[in-house]
Amino acid sequence: MTVTPLSIKNVKVIANLFLAGWIAACAFVIHLVYGFDWTISIADSAVSNLLFALACVVISNILAYYQAKDEKLLFVVLLTGALASIIAFLSKYALVYLFAKHPYYINFINLTLIFRGMLAFVMLLWCALANILWYRLEEQNEAQQRLLATQNLAKEAELNKLRHQLQPHFLFNSLNSVYALTIVNPKEAGTMITKLAAFLRGTLKRDDEIWVSVSDEMDYIGLYLDIEKVRFSHRLNIDIQVEEDTADLKLPGTLLQPIVENAIKFGLYNTSAAVTIAIKVFVESHNLNIIVSNPFDPEMQLVEGTGFGLSAIKRRLYLLFADSNLLQTQTLNDNLFITQLKIPQSYDQNPIN
Repeated sequence: MTVTPLSIKNVKVIANLFLAGWIAACAFVIHLVYGFDWTISIADSAVSNLLFALACVVISNILAYYQAKDEKLLFVVLLTGALASIIAFLSKYALVYLFAKHPYYINFINLTLIFRGMLAFVMLLWCALANILWYRLEEQNEAQQRLLATQNLAKEAELNKLRHQLQPHFLFNSLNSVYALTIVNPKEAGTMITKLAAFLRGTLKRDDEIWVSVSDEMDYIGLYLDIEKVRFSHRLNIDIQVEEDTADLKLPGTLLQPIVENAIKFGLYNTSAAVTIAIKVFVESHNLNIIVSNPFDPEMQLVEGTGFGLSAIKRRLYLLFADSNLLQTQTLNDNLFITQLKIPQSYDQNPIN
């Protein structure tokens, strides 16, 4: 547990004030109950309580660095018993030395010696148990912090793994398309390579960014779609509708591209006709909503086999928001596949740290 120097100073001041008040209260009781003059009452209270405070400090320091693993209670009892005996006898000899000319007070000390020792033992035992509980709570808190740090590191590692697993999948497809274009259309191949390089530079730039704005993500998707348009030419049509009030909203980086890639894959791969991939971005109920729709062949059983991309996105969303329902898919009219993504906007934008 980390404590600032200012808080340590404040605790010391409060402890000293409490000790002074306690010495004054005990002196008042001795004077009122037993009738000793103020000099004897204050001296008795000061000597006894200062020795007790010193014993508490000793116990606290011993238990901070050493606690017996076996027979811990016996160790604490023996330690407090020894310190209580030392307090009783040291206070007796100190007070006898100071007030040797007061036989009535000396007799009072001898009569109350056992009671003083027992009282010191009970109070020191309580102090020792309180210290054990305090140090045990500190250990549990530190263990929880270490566990949380370990879980956060594991979560960060898994998120990074998922993000980087998606990119090679797209890169391999693009390189295959570049290879095909070099044979049939070298000019288009050069254009695609240029756009692919820009897209990958954007990907590397995002490696240290968990959250990106909608406008940045849509620019990133624009590069991706330009590459796909080179691949599919007139067969691929894009309909993008982004509401203006969503531009500055946040979403996890590189999250939308696999969804769009999935839509293109199942919308175009098994047909030679032109298809339209629609992307709609809007806000609803404090959630950023992104809907991607594409036509598909029902015989492909798309709902059952959405591929690695969507499953990885679901996993990322669960790690970030602890909600497994932020990515939903459905079919309309048996030939339109809808992917809906919801990103809550009331979240910590740095959940890993």
